[in-house]
Amino acid sequence: MDMPCIPCSGAAPPLHTPTPTPSSQGEHRLTEPRLSKISLRGSLDASGAPDPCISPATAWTLGEGTPVTPPGALQAEMATKMDVSPAAVPPGPGKTLQKQWLEVVGVFHYVFAFLFLVPFAMVLLLFLLFTRLWPLSVLYLMWIYLDRDTPSQEGRQIMWTKRWRIWKHQRDYFPIKLVKTAELPPSQNYVLGSHPHGIMSTGAFCNFTTECNAFSQRFPGLQPWLATLAGLFYLPVFRDYIMAVGLRPVSRHSLDFVLSQPQRGQAVVIVIGGAQESLYSAPGRNCLALKRHKGFVRLALRHGASLVPVYSFGENDTFKGMNFSKGSWQYLCQVIFKKIVGFPPCIFWGRGLFSPNSWGLLPLPIPITTVVGGPIPVPQCSSPSQEQVDHYHRLYMDALERLFEEHKESCGVPASTRLTFF
Repeated sequence: MDMPCIPCSGAAPPLHTPTPTPSSQGEHRLTEPRLSKISLRGSLDASGAPDPCISPATAWTLGEGTPVTPPGALQAEMATKMDVSPAAVPPGPGKTLQKQWLEVVGVFHYVFAFLFLVPFAMVLLLFLLFTRLWPLSVLYLMWIYLDRDTPSQEGRQIMWTKRWRIWKHQRDYFPIKLVKTAELPPSQNYVLGSHPHGIMSTGAFCNFTTECNAFSQRFPGLQPWLATLAGLFYLPVFRDYIMAVGLRPVSRHSLDFVLSQPQRGQAVVIVIGGAQESLYSAPGRNCLALKRHKGFVRLALRHGASLVPVYSFGENDTFKGMNFSKGSWQYLCQVIFKKIVGFPPCIFWGRGLFSPNSWGLLPLPIPITTVVGGPIPVPQCSSPSQEQVDHYHRLYMDALERLFEEHKESCGVPASTRLTFF
C-alpha cells in the first residue's frame, strides 16, 4: 500500500492570507500570496520515480520531516487587466468569535449537503413508510418519477437561494475569490471548463451557483449553469436542493437544451476532470484529467459556443487525502466502484468542527482563487469532425496552460510548478 502524499498530522498549516492593497485606479492588487505546506514523503509512484504531479519546489519538509528553509514570499502583483471582485476581499484578521462560528456553520452546511443529505433523506423516507405518515413518502416518490425530466429541461432554479447569507460566510472561511481576466459579452453562449475538480469543487460551486462574489455584476447578462452527475437528480431531497441553486445534469440532452435557448448569454460550467480527477487531489498537486476528455469541445462546436478555461487555485489544498498508485488494489477498487455508482470513493480529511487542530471533515481554510480566462471563438458545426475536435481541444489546453502560468505566482503557487495532463 502506497504512503499518502501528505503529512499525517491533523493540524492545519499556518495561513498567509493575501492582503488587498488599493491602487490609484481603484483596482485591488494582491500581495503576500499563500504557500502550501506539504511533504514529499511517500510521493513516489509504483516504479520508485518521483510523482510528476508534485513540484519539489513546493516541499517544506523532506524524507522523515527534515526541515528545509521555505522559499521566499512571492511578491508578484496581479496583472492590471485582471478584475478582482470587490466582494471577494478577505475579511481582516480581527474576526469576532461569532463571525468565526458563522463561517464554520456555512462550511458545515455545504459539507453536510455534499456528504450526508442523501443518506439522511433516504433513511427519513424509509422511516416514514412504517409510520402513519407513510403516504408522504409514497407521494414524494411518485413526484420524483413524474418530475424526472425537469432537471434536464427548464430546471427549477430559485433565484433567492443564490443570495443566502450563508454563502458569504462560506466564502469568508477560506476565503474564495473570483478573478475576471476578459470580457464575456452576453451576445454569445459559452462552455466554461472548470479545473481542478478537487474533493468538493467548492470554488466552482460558490462562484458560479451563488452570488457570494457577485457573478452577475462581474459578468452582466450571463446565466451560469453548473453541470454535475446526472444520477444525482434521482436522489430524494438532494435533487430538489441542487436544482434550487441552479445545478443541472451533465448529459447531452440537458446541455443541448440550455445552449439551444433563443436567449443568448447561457454559460454552461463543466468540471471537465469529473469525479475521476478527485482521486489525484492532494495539496501541491496540479494534475488534470483532460487529454481524453473532448466531449465539451464537441458540445461547443455543435452550438458555436465559445470555450472559456477556468482554474481554481487552492482547490486541491483544502483537503488532505490518500492517493493510491494505478497498479494498487486500492486504486482498482476505486475504479470498479466508480463504474457502478458513477463516482469513486476517496479517503480524505480536513479539520474538526470544534477545533482547527483536530481531524475532521471540514475543509482547511486555504484561500481559493477562481480565475476566469478569455473566450476561445468556436465555429458552429452540427456534425464536427474529429480533426476539428482535436484542433480546438489543443487550443483549449494551450489557453488553460497559459492561464495557469500567468496567474500561479500571484495565487501563491511556486514559479517552478507546472500543470500535468493525463
